[in-house]
Amino acid sequence: MAQPDLTTADPSASRTVPPTAPPACPGTESEAAGQSSACAGCPNQAACSDSSTARANGEAPPVDPDIARIEQRIGKNIKHKILVLSGKGGVGKSTLAAQLAFSLSSPLTAPAPGTSSADLDDDLSLPDVGLLDVDICGPSAPTMLGLEGQTVTQSGAGWQPVYVKENLGVMSVAFMLPSREDAVIWRGPRKTGLIKQFLKDVDWGDMDFLVIDSPPGTSDEHISLVQFLKTCNIDGAVIVTTPQEVSLVDVRKEINFCKKSGTPILGVVENMSGFVCPSCSTCTPIFAPSSGGAEKMCLEMGVPFLGRVPLDPALAQAGETGVFLREMEAARGGATVMALAAVVGKIKEAVGWKDKE
Repeated sequence: MAQPDLTTADPSASRTVPPTAPPACPGTESEAAGQSSACAGCPNQAACSDSSTARANGEAPPVDPDIARIEQRIGKNIKHKILVLSGKGGVGKSTLAAQLAFSLSSPLTAPAPGTSSADLDDDLSLPDVGLLDVDICGPSAPTMLGLEGQTVTQSGAGWQPVYVKENLGVMSVAFMLPSREDAVIWRGPRKTGLIKQFLKDVDWGDMDFLVIDSPPGTSDEHISLVQFLKTCNIDGAVIVTTPQEVSLVDVRKEINFCKKSGTPILGVVENMSGFVCPSCSTCTPIFAPSSGGAEKMCLEMGVPFLGRVPLDPALAQAGETGVFLREMEAARGGATVMALAAVVGKIKEAVGWKDKE
């Protein structure tokens, strides 16, 4: 007996099935849209149901007012939108997202030893950057940006981000939890509902970059993100992996998700690419690239390779303490700092950003 194809929806409805739809989707223009058993749990079930009812009555399908609000908040007010994805957890995706946000919001050259970004004079040429943590069940942005214990405030303009410094704001569900040990035990529709609320209600203002740290995999949250942001001109996705095949096999799925959903791929970062000894700075492979590593995979799949970042104790410490790696004395001028700078430089080039001199 042939196995069902779980990567595509019903071929008979292919013209009306979004590329990110769940398996067995009847199609957005089908009479069964929103009514079929296959629609259960889909974040768009209510919208599809309303649309099918309207068509049955000879009316125009209703327009979701939240999409227009998201388009204004994200699409028009923010110049560059970057998704940070991974095929599986534990590959350093959130660490890379945090360091990317730090780097984008900082001067090109490091400050003098002992000087932090918060101590620098205001520089109007620095980009305004936001980090949106949509990993609802595993939020780590507050820890990795040194904001634990902070809370979200609300104004007439919407939810206000929590700021690391004047030009770097953060939003995460972790700011809304009573304590860091509290678990978020939600089903998919409730998680996607909060993601939608983050996108439409957070008051980022005019901003140069929004880095969106998503959970690992290709599930409800990712489908919803792509659909909610479909009119916002996403610049693309940065996909994080480690060198070994057990990670790469899931990254290939992530790449195929991006291709099917029409999400541009800015490139793949190979994280933990060798261990950097803190004493002699020698780099030793820990996770063997048995199938050739991320660079070979990128060549085979036709996507950009952004570079390698070593497995460095200083980078782990930066994530634990919530600081920019380049500002740590132990890491200053090291191989990991230079590797991250090279990756960020390629991302800027990919989105067409030119730093002001």
